[in-house]
Amino acid sequence: MQHGKYRFIVGFLVVPLALYAVFVIWPFIQAIYYSFTDWTGLSPDFKMVGFSNYTRMLKDDTFWKSLQHSVILVLVLPLVTLGLALFFAFMLNVGGRRRKNAAVSGVRGSGFYKIAYFFPQVLSIVIVALLFQFAYNPRSGMVNSALKGIGLDSVQPDWLGDPSLALICVMVVLVWSTVGFFVVLFSAGMASIPKDFYEAALLDGASRVTTFFKITVPLLWDTIQSGWVYMGILALGVEAFTAVQVMTVGPGGPDYATSILPLYVYQTAFRDGQAGYATTIGVGLLIVTMAFAAVVMRLGRRERLEF
Repeated sequence: MQHGKYRFIVGFLVVPLALYAVFVIWPFIQAIYYSFTDWTGLSPDFKMVGFSNYTRMLKDDTFWKSLQHSVILVLVLPLVTLGLALFFAFMLNVGGRRRKNAAVSGVRGSGFYKIAYFFPQVLSIVIVALLFQFAYNPRSGMVNSALKGIGLDSVQPDWLGDPSLALICVMVVLVWSTVGFFVVLFSAGMASIPKDFYEAALLDGASRVTTFFKITVPLLWDTIQSGWVYMGILALGVEAFTAVQVMTVGPGGPDYATSILPLYVYQTAFRDGQAGYATTIGVGLLIVTMAFAAVVMRLGRRERLEF
């Protein structure tokens, strides 16, 4: 009986695992193999160069700048995005005025607000990046025009042309485009928390701030942890790459101020024709991504609360 059960399970798993091995595991193995070659990406001829690509990477100033910016994105984006999403979701679901026969209630029109918050999520990141590129235009952009309209004519930054501001501008775009998704996600989680918990806490004299940190956050911790990993992968993946590629000077400028690892991999492979070295940088990006996920899962581990 047990033998038949295991054969049944293996029969269902063998095809998905085979597909996963072919389309996920094998490309990683190939990338690691090519990182030890001088492959250009176009010629079928290449030779093994050992660890020279890795030695070059460790001495590459552009790589270290890109790594620094990627680490900043990984640390700042999840913190800001998830913090704002938790705040907005809490206000929508619990932050309304007390109504008759209800100690806890959401704000009026919360359904509309959720749709408004979620709207940027339905737009392509390319469209969002282009819109903000126009908004950041120092001469005719909406941001500087608004500053001029309120009398701040002397404050007219060259947003994407200033090395100290360019990366911040990119992060603002990424936060704006993703925070709505987590507002809806956290709102769904909060809707499943029994209202009795909040009512009992408020009757005992707890403030809204106390209920947020003592009830909402602990009961949503698994969702927050998953969102943190997702945002970290987004910061190291295609979303951040697309925003930098579309919006910035160079792209990656000015003076490598917005260069990140995914962009550097792309430029090295397709602009410079150094696919072997690009895969070496890609291996470094893989290590950073896995290390980030492992640290978040390790530090975020806690006893699960059930209700």
